[in-house]
Amino acid sequence: MNPIIERFLVVRKHSEAICKRLLLEDYSVQPAVFASPPKWHLAHITWFWEAFILVPFAKDYKIFDDDFSFLFNSYYNNAGKRVLRPNRGLMTRPSVEEVMNYRQHVTEAVVAFLKSSPDGEALEIVEIGINHEQQHQELLVYDIKYILGNQPTYPVYGSGYETQAEQQHPEWIKGKSGVYEIGHAGKDFCFDNELGRHKIYLQDFEISNRLVTNGEYLAFIADGGYQNFNYWHDEGWQWVNQNGIKAPLYWHQVEGDWYVYDLDGLEKVDPEAPVKHVSFFEAFAYAEYRGMRLPTEAEWEISSDHFQWGTLWEWTNSAYLPYPGFSKAPGALGEYNGKFMVNQMVLRGASAATSEGHARKTYRNFFHPDMRWQYNGIRLAK
Repeated sequence: MNPIIERFLVVRKHSEAICKRLLLEDYSVQPAVFASPPKWHLAHITWFWEAFILVPFAKDYKIFDDDFSFLFNSYYNNAGKRVLRPNRGLMTRPSVEEVMNYRQHVTEAVVAFLKSSPDGEALEIVEIGINHEQQHQELLVYDIKYILGNQPTYPVYGSGYETQAEQQHPEWIKGKSGVYEIGHAGKDFCFDNELGRHKIYLQDFEISNRLVTNGEYLAFIADGGYQNFNYWHDEGWQWVNQNGIKAPLYWHQVEGDWYVYDLDGLEKVDPEAPVKHVSFFEAFAYAEYRGMRLPTEAEWEISSDHFQWGTLWEWTNSAYLPYPGFSKAPGALGEYNGKFMVNQMVLRGASAATSEGHARKTYRNFFHPDMRWQYNGIRLAK
C-alpha cells in the first residue's frame, strides 16, 4: 500500500478507536465551553479533509452535506460561517450514525484522491491534515475524560492514558550561559509556529530531571498553598477565589483522603505519580512555594535530551509569541496558529494521550493560563 495512504487510514481508524467505548448518549455532551462533544470532533476532522483536500483538489467530488461546513467548521473565518463554540453540544442532529457515514464517505474519497498521484501542494496539506487529526485525537481524550469525570458515578472508561511514577533519582541538570539555537530544523513535518530557528542567549540555569509528584504537591496543599496569595499572580489569585479552587482538577477529598479520577476510575492519589491537570497559575504558585520557577521554553528545549519527557505536557514560563520571521500562510490555513499568539502560555513535551508519532522536542503547545483539563504537569527550574 502507498505509505501516505496507509498513514492516513491508520490515523482515521485511531480517531474512532478512541471513542469505541462511548455510549451513544456520550457523543453529544458538552459540559464546558472549552470542551467539545466527541461527535463534533469526529465530524470536524472529517470536514477538514473535505474542505482543504477534496473540495479544492479532487475532481468531481460531491460534498456530503452542504450544512456540515456550517456545523463543523471550528475557527476558520476564511472558510465561512460556523456554529458558535458554546453551542456545539446543542446539536443532537446530525446523528452519530450520519457522522460515521460522513467519515466513511470522506475517507474513501481521500484514498481515491491519493491514488491519483497528487502534486506537492496537495501532499503538504495532507500532511497537515494527518497532524491536525492527531491533535484532535488528544483533545478527544481530554474531552471524554472531562465528560465522564464530571458525572456523579465517576464511570470507568478504560486504561491506556494513565501516568505512572517516573523511575529516576531526582537530580538537577545544569545549563551554562551562552548563545543557543532553538526552533525546528530539518525537512520532517512541523507546524508553522516551530519555524524560524533562531539564536537566543541564556543565563546559567538548572532544570529538574523529573516532574513534580503528587506527594510533593500534597505538601503544597497541606501548607495552605491555595490560601496564601503571596504565591500567586494577581490574576491567578482571582481565579482561585472566584472558582473555589482547592486542588488539581479531578481531585476529590473523601473522609480526609485525596482521590483522583482517571479514565480507569476514582482511586486514591498515588504520591509517587506526577501531578497533572494543573493550570499555569497553579504551576507558577507551586514553583513560588518551592522558591523556584518554571523553565522557559528555550531552557526546556536545549535541555530536553538530558531528561525523559512525554509523560505530560509541561508548563513553561514563556508566553506564546511568534519566532523571528514568522509569517502566516494565506487563506484559512493561515489561521491555524498565528491568530492565537496572545494571552497564552507555551507547554512543551507530549503526554500519555499524544498520538504515536506526533511528539517532537520543538513542538509548541499553548493554552490559556487557567486551562487544566489537558494532560499537563510541572517541571521546576532555578
